[in-house]
Amino acid sequence: MSSALTDLFPHPIVQAPMAGGVSVPKLAAAVCEAGGLGFLAAGYKTADGMYQEIKQLRSLTGRPFGVNVFMPQPEYADPAAVDVYAHQLAGEATWYEAELGDADSGRDDGFEAKLVVLRDNPVPVVSFHFGVPSREVVDALHRVGTFVLAAATTPDEARAVERAGADAVIAQGVEAGGHQGTHRDIPETDGSGLGLLSLIAQVREAVSIPIIAAGGIMRGSQIAGVLAAGASAAQLGTAFLATTESGAHALHKQALTNPLFVRTELTRAFSGRPARGLVNRFLREHGPYAPAAYPEIHHLTAPLRKAAAKAGDAQGMALWAGQGHRMARDLPAGQLVEVLAGELAAARASLTSGGAL
Repeated sequence: MSSALTDLFPHPIVQAPMAGGVSVPKLAAAVCEAGGLGFLAAGYKTADGMYQEIKQLRSLTGRPFGVNVFMPQPEYADPAAVDVYAHQLAGEATWYEAELGDADSGRDDGFEAKLVVLRDNPVPVVSFHFGVPSREVVDALHRVGTFVLAAATTPDEARAVERAGADAVIAQGVEAGGHQGTHRDIPETDGSGLGLLSLIAQVREAVSIPIIAAGGIMRGSQIAGVLAAGASAAQLGTAFLATTESGAHALHKQALTNPLFVRTELTRAFSGRPARGLVNRFLREHGPYAPAAYPEIHHLTAPLRKAAAKAGDAQGMALWAGQGHRMARDLPAGQLVEVLAGELAAARASLTSGGAL
């Protein structure tokens, strides 16, 4: 990775931006202060809401940080399929005494307004999910001194990130928790995503820009593994979801290691886009029938998810988690960075001495 970008964070550890209230300023600040790269998640927030969190984060740390932005989504959802799914969810609405959300609540997540804020009030790093910004957008961010990253789940997507002029690509393996950052949502490819190590190898041969590896990483030895495979840094989400500073609901944190939740699946049940979460009742009952319709389904189910959380019912919540969720550690975020860095150093020393990771 270019030395200018690497110099932003002493440890090759990036805290994934987790939308929905998880990546709060105090979490990002703790990661930054410990030598990692903390991230705010602008997804599902207004431009002003994003700006207020940036100001709060700046009051907590003087270290560099990042902000993640969702790309606007094309209109390809079948309204009839959304209506059918809404009818299927009627029982959930009755059970939780909540109204279904408005599926037509907007598709662009305030993208242009957020870009204006990020150009007028530059931050060190901006990353993009669900697609690639135009070269003009990337150049505009570069002009104000911002490094630009974008997620990719295939070598072709990584090439698109490089063509756009981004400084690095976030290679997201299928192991990752939360939403897959696919550039186009193609239902026929559901479940066919590449594992992280295979993806790193293929992306390394496809592009010349640096790679940040994401997907199921929970230990410093795994960070050492992806660095050895060709990545310049590792991005961890689920590992930080369980930390003290995380804004995740207490039930979500507990579910990561609760023996009731033994596995994860990619599902469209909660948002209409493939996302990996712990298998619970809602996912089992509705996942097979959820249409490819993002963000329509996200808007539709939002009140149900909030009502389930309020009722203390983890079986109705979107419990996003990567495949390594059972390895989650209940630690302060800064301490987790230090532990990961220590594990990484030990793994590297073991490799140097001819031992195993």
